[in-house]
Amino acid sequence: MSDPRPLRAGVVGLGMMGRNHVRVWDEAVEGVELVAVADPDPAALARATTGRRARGFEDAERMLAEEELDLVSIVAPTSLHLPVTLAALRSGANVLVEKPIAATRDEATAMIEAAETAGRMLTVGHIERFNPAIRELRRRLAAGELGRIFQVKATRLGPFPARIRDVGVVVDLAPHDLDVMRYLVDSEPIRLYAETERRIHTEHEDLFNGIIKFANGVVGVLDINWLTPTKRRTLTVTGERGMLLADYIAQDLVLFANPDATETWVNPGAGARTTSVAEGEMTRYSIRRQEPLVVELDEFARAVRDGSPPPVAPRDAMIALLLARTMVESAETGRVIDGRALAEVMR
Repeated sequence: MSDPRPLRAGVVGLGMMGRNHVRVWDEAVEGVELVAVADPDPAALARATTGRRARGFEDAERMLAEEELDLVSIVAPTSLHLPVTLAALRSGANVLVEKPIAATRDEATAMIEAAETAGRMLTVGHIERFNPAIRELRRRLAAGELGRIFQVKATRLGPFPARIRDVGVVVDLAPHDLDVMRYLVDSEPIRLYAETERRIHTEHEDLFNGIIKFANGVVGVLDINWLTPTKRRTLTVTGERGMLLADYIAQDLVLFANPDATETWVNPGAGARTTSVAEGEMTRYSIRRQEPLVVELDEFARAVRDGSPPPVAPRDAMIALLLARTMVESAETGRVIDGRALAEVMR
């Protein structure tokens, strides 16, 4: 019989995304009680605790020591992910750490091993997996509605975010799309190449174009920048029966059908065949719109309560980070990365 008491949640880091975690835990996830938040900024603590029952702590380790927490969201800078995650796991909490999982493979591995040793869940905030449009897209691909998949293209454009100082656009944004591509095509990359430029950002790249080839033949294309004066977040999947277009922001999913996708036999005796492509009907699917963060945190809490697998496996998050860093390496060296070098990333 399941434990009827509310799960006790805490949040470490009260920047923009951390404030969203506070709001969702406090207002939108059933069976969870927000009891504590931590941030070294007294003003951020005051904003997060005003009108709420949650206690505020300037020190995360003190929060973890004084409060018996079941769930902890770690929304601190990446450099703090390892020490805060280890402290949370030692305290007995289950942890959701925002992406990227860590700064390096070694740090990510240490976090994964610590969760296994503690017998607690570690999952990672790859929020785009929880967008209703992407979930419906995945369901339709799994059902074979596009037939063979040829290409997946991610477009993630927008203005330069003043909040970002420690990394460039690739490590900040590309892990979203690299993770979603692996999630959708269910295959591993065998080759990649990238180009980057630094136009406005003073220390890191702010324009990125990448190509990634998967073992099943699907080609992934990434177009990401911090230079566009309007936000665009789309994913297109092209297959033999048409193209599916998902809009992350609008949570729309549209099918552009290929009515000529049926096979035409050219020489039946030789077994040769061909297909053609033509402009067909457009279908806009009905999708129940939900805030992805609400879906993500609700599934995290449910997985903890039920003892089910983490909503996002930490190894998947580590691979997304390492692929993004490998894209940066490709751009810096001008090399296509494949074979043994890429296998080392995927190990």
